[in-house]
Amino acid sequence: MTFLDMQLMNQPGSPTPSPDGRWMLYTMSFPDWRQARRQSDLFLVSIPEGVPSTKRMTFTSEKNETAPAWARDGQSFFFLSNREAPASASTQSQLYRMRPDGGEAQRMTDAKDGVSDFVVSADGRWIYYRAGRAEGRQLFRIAAAPPAAGLPSAETLTAQPAGIETWSLTSAGDRVFFTAADRVDAEEKARRDARFTVDIRNADTPLHGLWVLDLAPTAVRRLSPEGPYSVSGVTISQDGRWVAFRGGSPKRYERNITQENLYSDLYLLDVASGHIERLTDNVEVGESEPSFSPDSRWIAYGAPDDTSRYTMTNGRVYLRAVAGRGTPFRKLDGGFDGDLNVGFWSPDSKTIYFNTGIKATTQLFALDVSQNEIRQVTRESAAVSVSRDDDSGVVLVSYSDATTPQTFFAAPSLDRVGTRAAWTALTDANPQVRGFALGTQEEITWTSKDGTRVGGVLHKPVGYQAGQRYPLIVAIHGGPASADILNFNGGYGAQVYAGAGYVVLRPNYRGSTNYGFKHKTDIVGDYFRTGYEDIMTGVDHLIAQGLVDGARMGVLGWSAGGHWSNWILTQTDRFKAISSGAGTSNWISMYAQSDVQRNRQFYLGDKLPYEDYDAYWNQSPLKYIRNAKTPTMIHVVEGDPRVPSPQSVELHMALKQLGIPTELFMYPGATHGIPDPRNQLVKSMSEMAWMDYYVRGKGAKFSWRDVLATVEK
Repeated sequence: MTFLDMQLMNQPGSPTPSPDGRWMLYTMSFPDWRQARRQSDLFLVSIPEGVPSTKRMTFTSEKNETAPAWARDGQSFFFLSNREAPASASTQSQLYRMRPDGGEAQRMTDAKDGVSDFVVSADGRWIYYRAGRAEGRQLFRIAAAPPAAGLPSAETLTAQPAGIETWSLTSAGDRVFFTAADRVDAEEKARRDARFTVDIRNADTPLHGLWVLDLAPTAVRRLSPEGPYSVSGVTISQDGRWVAFRGGSPKRYERNITQENLYSDLYLLDVASGHIERLTDNVEVGESEPSFSPDSRWIAYGAPDDTSRYTMTNGRVYLRAVAGRGTPFRKLDGGFDGDLNVGFWSPDSKTIYFNTGIKATTQLFALDVSQNEIRQVTRESAAVSVSRDDDSGVVLVSYSDATTPQTFFAAPSLDRVGTRAAWTALTDANPQVRGFALGTQEEITWTSKDGTRVGGVLHKPVGYQAGQRYPLIVAIHGGPASADILNFNGGYGAQVYAGAGYVVLRPNYRGSTNYGFKHKTDIVGDYFRTGYEDIMTGVDHLIAQGLVDGARMGVLGWSAGGHWSNWILTQTDRFKAISSGAGTSNWISMYAQSDVQRNRQFYLGDKLPYEDYDAYWNQSPLKYIRNAKTPTMIHVVEGDPRVPSPQSVELHMALKQLGIPTELFMYPGATHGIPDPRNQLVKSMSEMAWMDYYVRGKGAKFSWRDVLATVEK
């Protein structure tokens, strides 16, 4: 397997079962390598028959079909496409209708500036959609049954001055609840139109309110008060009597901190009376979106075990009767030392199912809400994520393992989802993988310096022979609150390295999830020490097994993996090469440069850097940079908001001044990951060339000739 093979992988998505559960529509995203973009089409598969019955429904090689949705009678389906959009408006989509037995798609809308999203009413009579320019989108509806000729007549439903942001139609189809800005920021629009494009950090933007659109007769009215909070994340109960939403801080700096839903709380609206109840009052604690049970009796949300302050405690489920105004929520954990969340409910409203990580896997669990008991439903050596389609009842499984890229399966029922043999494969997006020579993958454990058991994922090289020692790549995951699992080709392309003759170790060091609360929080206040010991003892474990040549080792990582790479650079010279991606070098400057502050503060001792510079500096790789001896390649996106590029510049300058071989690759963009697939290839190929040169003494560090030759192929 090559790095170009990684870029050429197809991606299945948007699995959409028919109302009778017999068919599933899905999108397939195809890479267009030469244009550095992806293109999507629609596919149809019989759920009982699986992959052999797959039928491609659209063939627009230059355009995209997205957002499939079934008509309620299952005789046709709808989707969005830009297939008829002019080049000047290539991103604008219209709504189309098509029959599952094929034929030409029929356009349903001619919306100026395109359709953004849509929903089919439960009775199947209407299609509601949002359309218009980004700053002023409104709601419209058309009849789902098209006329004999021409387009359906569109009815305008709203005329909000600032447009509609998020919206949801009730199950009964009698109301639409939506959010909209309280005012139009005319000056902001005028200065943008005049090309004053300065980016004002944490700008004072308008608050958003909660509104309702009654459909019989049509009328719009506001439901939330102006001023105390900004509304987002609207959820409606099945019976339409209750609406839950998130109220964000009215303060501009707090409102713009979106990570982890800090500085917001949950609210509950009684639609009949108009009374709004505040459900949570937690400072710097993020709750998940609320979820109603199918019978509309219960409301639940996910939040940390400790809601009194910002912590990294395990996630728990909080449950209460919807109508129990003023009563406290009951915390449910089932004695489980892991993260709970609200995934989906059983049809009888007695069980909450959730997907979560267990060591080097992800599995489905079931929480009995009355007994507060948890049971594990799946036990696969893989990445498993299960969902249930509310309309059809179809149970879908997203699955990946060592030899299987992401694949959708159908399980016969929730009772049988734990039986792997009962699943039916619905997609086969990348059959070419069966022709790749892949290294074996397994979960391993070892003992760290302080006696703690640590785990991770081990990849053996293609053609592995027992008794032979191989060069090693340690691939360190980001987060750090994340984990490497037994999925396909994780660890920045582990199978490519395995194909080139490397052993790859993906360690779940202290700070990682999936191994319990203590494992996740052992690094708080002493960020690097225990994680570093976990990684190094994992390396020693492989050397002691006779698998790894300790004189030929390299390490790489991105984000938190880049942090640890930088720390390793300053703590040991055992590695021959390092590649640091989007890693911190100086926590003091990083604190203000990043778009995340509270998280950094928590990990580094809970004080601000202005209160305790030593705490931040003592945990900064840059403090120990004079110890560095290892040739280090550095990668970062120039406008990265999470780990800003000056962190990489500081490290690069220090290494240059110390005479350590180094290269800095600065990629265009404003994201935490490299956005352009061509540059993703450059990063991967240059990184491996760096490892080959310094770890194995082969190649020429990096040559553009190699990259260009790969592209030409």
